[in-house]
Amino acid sequence: MTRIILYFAFCCMLAAAGSVQSNPPITIRAARVLDGRGGLRRNAVVQIDGGRITSVGPKAGAVTYDLSTLTLLPGFIDLHVHIGWHFGKDGRMDNRGETADELALAGAANAWATLIGGFTTVQSVGAASDVPLRDVIARGVLPGPRLVTSVRQINERSGAPRGQGGPPPIATPDQLRQAVRDAKEAGADLIKLFASASIRDGGKQTMTDDQLVAVCGEARTLGLRTLVHAHSPESIKAAVLAGCTQIEHGVFATDEVLKLMADKGVYFDPNIGLVLQNYLENKPKFLGIGNYTEEGFAAMQKAMPINFEMFRHALRTPNLKIVYGTDAVAGAHGRNIEEAIVRVSECGQKPMDAIVSLTSLSAESMRMTDAIGAIAPGLQADLVAVDGDPLTDITALRRVVFVMKGGRVYRNTR
Repeated sequence: MTRIILYFAFCCMLAAAGSVQSNPPITIRAARVLDGRGGLRRNAVVQIDGGRITSVGPKAGAVTYDLSTLTLLPGFIDLHVHIGWHFGKDGRMDNRGETADELALAGAANAWATLIGGFTTVQSVGAASDVPLRDVIARGVLPGPRLVTSVRQINERSGAPRGQGGPPPIATPDQLRQAVRDAKEAGADLIKLFASASIRDGGKQTMTDDQLVAVCGEARTLGLRTLVHAHSPESIKAAVLAGCTQIEHGVFATDEVLKLMADKGVYFDPNIGLVLQNYLENKPKFLGIGNYTEEGFAAMQKAMPINFEMFRHALRTPNLKIVYGTDAVAGAHGRNIEEAIVRVSECGQKPMDAIVSLTSLSAESMRMTDAIGAIAPGLQADLVAVDGDPLTDITALRRVVFVMKGGRVYRNTR
């Protein structure tokens, strides 16, 4: 760990009001407690001991934190971020020439912005630099959300030997299975794969059905979840039938594939409220890099209303498990909650359903319901207080004034 990273950690710790807690139990009173599972308690007190919730209910007398004008919720969860993405020295999405310290600091800064925005757990999908960041946050060296990572991304060429010049050939199923094993060996908590092209390139299916079976089957054998970038109906259907566990984006998802996801119990993470908007807002910072062309930006602009209509269809699909992810890239970290606000205000999702998606349902998709995602005895004390009632005004979720992760307070500006 470099001196500059340690200095950053020290400054963040000083800035976090009450960030170092003593051992005595903590009590928090709130005007409303939304438990993340669809329940609401008024004028309730949450008791915490050893970083975990011990009880939720009425209690008279003094409390450690009096949030009696605020709404208390479980820590928010974002299932799809790129925690290291940032704008470089010239303000563009081009990090060539940056030192390892500069790259590490950018990831740490993004983690801090995400945490004080109320997100206590995120899934970064992913880069090798996620691994040391994940580990130093877990050890308490740096403040940040609980972080899990895919370490890398797998596509139709992953694992195939690169020849002299040009891209590597299409990978065989065996090569892809080895790529999955290699990712786990490198520290991956899950597997991220591309079943389709980017929306900027039309979103067509890029991995074959056999390739998807190989990747998702090997991941399942290793006990790893699979998140699949898929825009076209064909790529979504192939990924679901291959046994993959979660579909990302799905701009062109049809009623047929939405129902198929629901029938198979596959989680759906549509990313409709932040990522495309962020790209368009920051167009000069991306334009001309890779497939961020004028044509690519036109495709993203065209996809936004299609996205909204697709999401309305998803909301009408019985038993479809819609989880919460933003695809936060450079420019979006710390604004992760905008996804929920768009889902409710633009597409008609019920506020309570959006909150459940943001908390307990996303925890379920991560297989972490025994630790996070709800305000309930035995779970980690990941708590967020907002100014206002998000059930009547979803924009209250922007007004975060208190953040606790594992019983430690990182923000307290009430």
